[in-house]
Amino acid sequence: MKIISILAFMMLGLGACGGSSSPEPTQQPPNNPPPTGGIGRTGVAIGPISNFGSVGVNGVHYSTSSATFTVNDMSGSEDDLSVGQVVIVLGTIDDNLTTGTATDVIFDDNVTGPIDSIDLAAGRLVVFGQTVIVGAQTSFDDNISPASLAGLSVGDIVEVSGLVDGDGNIEATRIEKKAVTSQLEVHGVVSGLDTTNFRFMINLLQVDYTSATLDDFPGGEIANGDFVEVKGSGFGTGGIFTASSVELEVGGFDGDDDGTHVEVEGFITRFDSAQDFAVSGIAVITNSTTAFEGGTAADLGLNVKVEVEGEINSSGVLVAEKVDIRRSNAVRVTALVDSVDTADRSLVMLGITVEVDELTRLEDKSDADVSPLNLSDIRMGDYLEIRGDETAGGGGRVVAALLERDDPDSRTELRGFVESVNEPSFSILILGVTIETNGGTVFRDTDESTISRTDFFERVAAGSQVEARGTESSATTILAVEVEFEN
Repeated sequence: MKIISILAFMMLGLGACGGSSSPEPTQQPPNNPPPTGGIGRTGVAIGPISNFGSVGVNGVHYSTSSATFTVNDMSGSEDDLSVGQVVIVLGTIDDNLTTGTATDVIFDDNVTGPIDSIDLAAGRLVVFGQTVIVGAQTSFDDNISPASLAGLSVGDIVEVSGLVDGDGNIEATRIEKKAVTSQLEVHGVVSGLDTTNFRFMINLLQVDYTSATLDDFPGGEIANGDFVEVKGSGFGTGGIFTASSVELEVGGFDGDDDGTHVEVEGFITRFDSAQDFAVSGIAVITNSTTAFEGGTAADLGLNVKVEVEGEINSSGVLVAEKVDIRRSNAVRVTALVDSVDTADRSLVMLGITVEVDELTRLEDKSDADVSPLNLSDIRMGDYLEIRGDETAGGGGRVVAALLERDDPDSRTELRGFVESVNEPSFSILILGVTIETNGGTVFRDTDESTISRTDFFERVAAGSQVEARGTESSATTILAVEVEFEN
């Protein structure tokens, strides 16, 4: 089997939608290479790229000096990859479980195609018939301005990389604009197969495969439930996509992978119990020795995002040594840096201490364009956007899931949970930062509609999630131009 088929299976959740307890399909596994020297074991990592220099995935930094890169089915290089793209790394991992050596780094997008619709309020768009969820976990390429859904238009051709949930929705980790002439591509599960007229559906996309080359299908026939990669360049009558090729993508682990160390980030796409579930189509079991971080076993369920680390057993199942229930990214801070402490791996913005760890995704969007961007490159006065969550102990500290450096701007933003409300002065406190309002402040509801100041302060309370935009009037104060309720 081609390695790329393994990638598509594991990253895109083949055979794992809904709550079925059917075993994950398996086929001949990839020829994982043996250790190339030193201490290490065969390893596979799947998740968004957090940094470069070496490729950082799921907190492990892999040396790529001798790696082979495959990018969208073509030979490539590390320069062809970007922070936020979901990749698979094959190679060896050291016994410290924080470093490794890559032999293969593979990227394949979820979908490249035209934007069918955009819902700004819901943070969603439909691309080539596929529902894409956009939020704090999404990195936008520099060719999208502003770096949000507002920088996109219906009809734009975009490439989306992300993690697929049990309902087939893509949680985008990176979105890039592509040329109008780009080859269109989508991965998904075949449904509504019409063998008479040679058509099928992938979510909302209707595909005509009359003239398509069919690859790797047993007996040369497509079937409902097949997970496929469809490519083509245009649409026929009625807006039906004309496929030039349809390839069956099947993969998985089996007993020959016994002892392989695997780290995978994704959604729980099948959930029978906290001891038996699947992450992005990979069968996982837990036991009494499994460690849980960010929550407990009781927090697991369908469509919960996790990172699972462990080893494949003789049955081809991932035995979890650790299950990390991933951060919600409920906090967003956009402001100037007050100070940096590289020894503590932290920085301060608006008086808020931001921790940077091995899972933080770093990207430089400023004119300096430093790559890889590290904490040691950050200086007082730099303009950063931080997305993350409060530490478990609270205390006004935030763990950054994403750190982006931009060119300086006077705009300051803070999103988080309200700690207290001071109605006489019409101010609120978030993470120790005072949000002041005045007669010029615009107040908005969760659907971005304008509401009155009175309505806002009648409804806001401790625990409400709010985003404020304005200017930094002191080290820990924002004079708000706009304040908005968040879902």
